[in-house]
Amino acid sequence: MKLRLGISTCPNDTFAFHAILERRIDLEGLEPEFALLDVQELNEGLAAGRFDYAKASFHAALHLADRYGVLRAGSALGWGVGPLLLAARADAGPPGPDSRVLCPGAWTTATLLLRCLHPTATHIEQRLFSDIMPALAKGEADYGVVIHEGRFVYRQAGLTMVEDLGATWEQVTGGPLPLGGILGRIDLPAELHAVVNRVLVRSIDHARAHRDEVFATMSRYAQELDPQVIWSHVDLYVNEYTRDLGDAGQRALARLALEARQHRAIPPGTSTLNVVPKTA
Repeated sequence: MKLRLGISTCPNDTFAFHAILERRIDLEGLEPEFALLDVQELNEGLAAGRFDYAKASFHAALHLADRYGVLRAGSALGWGVGPLLLAARADAGPPGPDSRVLCPGAWTTATLLLRCLHPTATHIEQRLFSDIMPALAKGEADYGVVIHEGRFVYRQAGLTMVEDLGATWEQVTGGPLPLGGILGRIDLPAELHAVVNRVLVRSIDHARAHRDEVFATMSRYAQELDPQVIWSHVDLYVNEYTRDLGDAGQRALARLALEARQHRAIPPGTSTLNVVPKTA
């Protein structure tokens, strides 16, 4: 079966999907047509109906919950994985009403965290995630929220971490931070969700068993080419929740929905996310 499948260019996604991209495993008849894009482009593509399955921010998933469910495998969720709030000034305090803050997309979980944790910081400008640190270093804004490899290289750009938004989230909620996952159309058959999930788990297991083989795929798409940065990214973002959300992951999604509703960051009445397939 042909599937329109979108993933990000980040090492955790290309690690997880390497064996599918390179046809190294049994795909059980699936014929994926891949698009590798920035996460905000993936969010927008799902909203426009361009994908059957795609990686998305969980913030976007909440906006699209009437059309897409979350696949049990493939999520970026855990402890110590959150976006960082950066500034060019070493003495910068928390952002306020007059602060200019750069974020990596309106529907990214990074933007949702900023809105939940710093509700007075309303002067937000969206930029491509890879443009945020250079713009901040040039003085084009007061603060920037960085994701992906930015966590590992911001010091090299001469920037200062004001706050680890993920760590603050963990303190407030007592649970792991859900960043993003693989969404699938809920109008597709449950049997297909089970096949896609099973193939993705197989791909993740293959990547873990063949790390040397996977590196070429990851470096082909990564923003930062330093092997240490790439592997640090994988080791942080690919964890037990990536193979299966489990009960703890589903509770974390429910808490994200609750906080988003309370801060009016998603449409009224939006419920928590459906997880597909129902069992692993």
